[in-house]
Amino acid sequence: MFRIKKLDIFITKQFGVLFIGALFICQFVLMMQFLWRYVDELIGKGLSLDVMAQFFWYMGLMLLPQALPLAILLSSLIVFGNLGESSELTAIKAAGISLMQAFRPLIVIVLIITGTSYYFQDSIGPWANLHLQQLLISMKQKSPELEIPEGIFYDGIPGSNIYVQKKDLNTGMLYGIMIYRQTGSYEDQAIILADSGMMQSTEEKKHLVLNLYSGEWFENMRASDIANSANIPYRRETFSSKRIVLNFDGGLNMVDMNDVAGDARAKSLSQILHDIDSIKEYNDSIGTAYYADAKRFVLRTSTLNKDDSVKAVNAVASDTTPFDSVFERLKPGDQQVAVKGALSSVQGVITDMEMKMEYVKYLHRNYRRHKIEAIGKFTLAFSCLIFFFIGAPLGAIIRKGGLGVPVIVSVLVFIVYFIFDNSGFKMARDGQWNIWFGKLISTIVLAPIATFFTYKANKDSTVFNLDLYKNLAMRALGLREKRHIFRKEVIIEDPQYEIDVDILLNVNQEIETYSEQHKLYLWPNPIKVFFQPGDDQEIEHINSALETAIEDLSYTRDKLILSEINNYPIVAVRAHTRPFRKKWMNAVTGLFLPAGIFFYFRMIRFRLRLYKDLRTIRQTSDRIIPRALEISTEQKSITELL
Repeated sequence: MFRIKKLDIFITKQFGVLFIGALFICQFVLMMQFLWRYVDELIGKGLSLDVMAQFFWYMGLMLLPQALPLAILLSSLIVFGNLGESSELTAIKAAGISLMQAFRPLIVIVLIITGTSYYFQDSIGPWANLHLQQLLISMKQKSPELEIPEGIFYDGIPGSNIYVQKKDLNTGMLYGIMIYRQTGSYEDQAIILADSGMMQSTEEKKHLVLNLYSGEWFENMRASDIANSANIPYRRETFSSKRIVLNFDGGLNMVDMNDVAGDARAKSLSQILHDIDSIKEYNDSIGTAYYADAKRFVLRTSTLNKDDSVKAVNAVASDTTPFDSVFERLKPGDQQVAVKGALSSVQGVITDMEMKMEYVKYLHRNYRRHKIEAIGKFTLAFSCLIFFFIGAPLGAIIRKGGLGVPVIVSVLVFIVYFIFDNSGFKMARDGQWNIWFGKLISTIVLAPIATFFTYKANKDSTVFNLDLYKNLAMRALGLREKRHIFRKEVIIEDPQYEIDVDILLNVNQEIETYSEQHKLYLWPNPIKVFFQPGDDQEIEHINSALETAIEDLSYTRDKLILSEINNYPIVAVRAHTRPFRKKWMNAVTGLFLPAGIFFYFRMIRFRLRLYKDLRTIRQTSDRIIPRALEISTEQKSITELL
């Protein structure tokens, strides 16, 4: 029987707090990204606060299902990263509770969030998207906010250009006004000059009232008002004050809801399934009609006589029309007319076919969009579950909490998801990929990754052990660390200096013999390197003896010896002979030329490094041996005195 335990409550509280915070951050980022797409079209429209509030409300509801997977990924990463970093996850496993049992309460919560995501996409999302699209179109069509600048002509008012020399921001007065009006042709234009004036909007925001003072009005008279329009007279009026009404719709007029109701994003799953059959049937009927029009197309020419025309039309159906013989019986002038008529007819047919092709593309694209939206309601909801089984195991493996590593990993995973999902959506929408494949490609890629991470985390794998990858990289590039031997805090027994001296002397002798027999500075035979087995037993023996002496001398109290043993290099005993220890791996590497060249030159580098290391070992031993003998003699003297 399922029981809620204290551990379940503890993990749920940790996840709940972080999930709410992560959801707020992800929602904010997505909303800002969405707003950035339309900021150029919406800025300067003088939108009221209630309109902007509606815009952000609908946008937030529409983007909420997209923010849920990313919030789950980030919060689950942080939760189990914190548990691993504070060793609480280790304590949970030590108590006999497996990682999947620790996941159990969060799996239930994520399943609830998955269902909520689907509900939002099926019920609330289409409603919010419908109103958002209606609001966006209305906001784009709204006239810009009236803000007349100084020193330049302003054309934001339909049919008028206004120039203002100076503005008084406190009183709203305009000085040095010039208005150029043209509501029709050249015969219906006017120029108005005024010393000052003030502009106000009417209460219904449909007109602008302009009160002008001390000015002149120049206007052409209409051609219909005079008998002869060759010479167009004009009238001039001088006024001390004048009131002008300009047409300017400054309000927000909502477009008809039916204009955006056909968008697939504004439909629920049931509406899509209901409409998709009608859309397919309509598309098929359009295709059938276009095909019938193409079959009815008959070559037409005005130069054929009645009998030839009848024969040509009858022969079209049997595809045996004697075009050449008919054309040859025409006069040269009639032939030219026939060619021009045929060319014009063909161009007209091509234009008509291109228009029909674009319309058919639009119809099929609309059909694919409906199917994509229907599938996307399930894939986006299912991504919540996938992101949890990526984030939670990753947090348990990495064991890094806070907002550092988890945020970086979350962003990388989400970028991978976004690239595959967006690419699949565009390819499926344009008909280049199958619709199911395009919408499922992100799930196909991330589901195995989630399974792999969950398996590795449950098995306590070190797949993300940075030290492991660091060591592999250093070995591949031929890098190594230096010795760091420090004086021991407690020394129970001093080193056996005489034995260590004998070991070092033997090592020097073996190095001298080895150097005479093996010319490390010469290039080896590639055939022997990749296709013949064998290890360098002599170097292994030399290194083993050297490490024994170093280990014993590390217990010394003498600063000189302690400093000198850190100069001994860490010797790679196999890299100078073979790339790998297994014979088949060497053979495969040798046959694969690019990798073979890399490892061959890598081996040459290790041979040269070994040559230098052997010389360094001899020089270091020559400095340590006299000091070790001196300390050994002093110890014997003290022992004899005692």
